[in-house]
Amino acid sequence: MKVLVGGASGLIGSHLVPALESKGHQVSRLVRRPTAAPDEIVWNPNGPVGDLSGFDAVIHLGGETIMGRWTAAKKRRILESRTVGTRNLAEALAPLGAGRSFLVASAIGYYGPHGDDFLTEDSPSGHDFLSLVGREWEHATEPARQAGVRVVNLRSGVVLTPAGGALKQMLTPFRLGVGGRVGSGRQWMSWIALDDLVAAIVFLLENPAISGAVNLVAPKPVTNADFTAALAVALHRPALLPVPATAVRLIFGEMGEATLLGSQRVAPKKLEAAGFKFRYSDVREALKAMLG
Repeated sequence: MKVLVGGASGLIGSHLVPALESKGHQVSRLVRRPTAAPDEIVWNPNGPVGDLSGFDAVIHLGGETIMGRWTAAKKRRILESRTVGTRNLAEALAPLGAGRSFLVASAIGYYGPHGDDFLTEDSPSGHDFLSLVGREWEHATEPARQAGVRVVNLRSGVVLTPAGGALKQMLTPFRLGVGGRVGSGRQWMSWIALDDLVAAIVFLLENPAISGAVNLVAPKPVTNADFTAALAVALHRPALLPVPATAVRLIFGEMGEATLLGSQRVAPKKLEAAGFKFRYSDVREALKAMLG
């Protein structure tokens, strides 16, 4: 297929593009800088998108990082960076109708904190800021969906890779022997190895019968205490210094409450039903492979 990728230079996109090309797909990239290569298309996420009739599918992964203190301005950037560009791409795809696919990043933050409850794609959205972002992000794809374009909302969990994201930030304190559980450690963490995330996106691209929200998480979520213990074992270090919940709230504010203390126990119901095979289902094996 001819595939257009937004966010191709990011952590996920930079691994997704070569994976797509290895399967024989022809990939072009959306870029904001002046074009420097024939496979690059310049765009402004805040403006109209040009003719997309030459593409069978668009995969959009862009968005402002949620890390950092959530000021009013930061929240606005988080929301608008996800919804405006997504809607503009959806509107550009809409005239092309059926036969096209639009795969768009989303996140399990859509569900909000749910304690020990198991969550599937059928579970309702929550009531916090990340839930709002998730709903608006997915709603921005509606112009394409209503026109008959196949839309897949990629609700990813915590993506594990030492190259970036949450795991990279945890490596230094754990290697120094000052890592430990966060808060009570009982909150659930739904994770996925980067290799599995990329493979799942390719799988969804190539399986046109799958549409709507899809949870991109490993089959075995873990508590924060179990995750930090597994990370300590993988690094051959202790995990003896817990971070109190009060410190998380003081340092990180609302962001810390949502991302570090919130509990989401999510199942990849659609992926498993479709026959997707995870390379890493056990977090201990995943961390050992990444860090060993």
